[in-house]
Amino acid sequence: MLALLVVNPQATATTPAGRDVLAHALASDVKLEILETSHRGHAAEAAAQASRDGFDLVVAHGGDGTVNEVVNGLLSGSDPRRIDPDIPMLGVVPGGSANVFAGALGLPRDPVEATHRLLQAIETGHSRRIGLGRVNDRWFTFNAGVGWDAEVVAAVERRRSKEASPALYVRTAVTQYLRQLRGGPELTVELAGEQPVSGIRLAFVCNTDPWTYLGTKPLRLIPGCSFDRGLGLFALRRLAPSTIVRHGSQVLRGASQPKGRNLLYREDVPHIRVTSTQSVRVQVDGDLLGEQNAVDFFSVPDALRVAL
Repeated sequence: MLALLVVNPQATATTPAGRDVLAHALASDVKLEILETSHRGHAAEAAAQASRDGFDLVVAHGGDGTVNEVVNGLLSGSDPRRIDPDIPMLGVVPGGSANVFAGALGLPRDPVEATHRLLQAIETGHSRRIGLGRVNDRWFTFNAGVGWDAEVVAAVERRRSKEASPALYVRTAVTQYLRQLRGGPELTVELAGEQPVSGIRLAFVCNTDPWTYLGTKPLRLIPGCSFDRGLGLFALRRLAPSTIVRHGSQVLRGASQPKGRNLLYREDVPHIRVTSTQSVRVQVDGDLLGEQNAVDFFSVPDALRVAL
């Protein structure tokens, strides 16, 4: 088996020693090449080249941003309507702060334990095909959002260091919420077979559960969402403190299905379109996509094979 190990040395929990242990362990089972990323988009470039060169496995060692880049690189030449079965398999060894994708797959947070799981999967040939989300021309693995959370991502990117912490995200989320509360763009959500819903203030789109983590605590916006189903939608018509407190408590409690008159909630949908008369920020897997007036989210079943 020919494998590429893509390491992001700037990820929160990656270290040279950890990289060496991982590389040594993998090299005992596969023919291994190693690449350390040096710039934004480098992981995607490397994964795309590995796919063209006939690699069997590409392992992402970093945070969710590294995983997202590798996934986008692997699928860069694919038609979402007809996925190529020869695309290299994805392996993941967490090395970031949140590691949402790895957690949703049930992988250990500890890189050594995750490496052991990956080696077992290689030895036994065990893998799983998972569905992914796609927004415009970008793939996402666990979540995307329009509005408040994208503003948080933008603000954190401006301030973030390698030691980004849950506290930074919480402080930034509160600051951005107060700005959104004073006024912001309204969104219109369109779902197949339904009338468009206008007056939406934020829209979260999930490809799996959980939506993210607060430290080690999973935040479960759409508990019924999974890699085996369509997309989930959690959208709010109001951002009043009472609305946020109500749904925030539901999420923290892990309610089986959040409910409320200001909530637009859907599970297992193939397509979600969000539009706005003003440009709004969009994020995918915690990475800022930019400002858009219209975004289309699609579910793509069985898009990728993951070593598990």
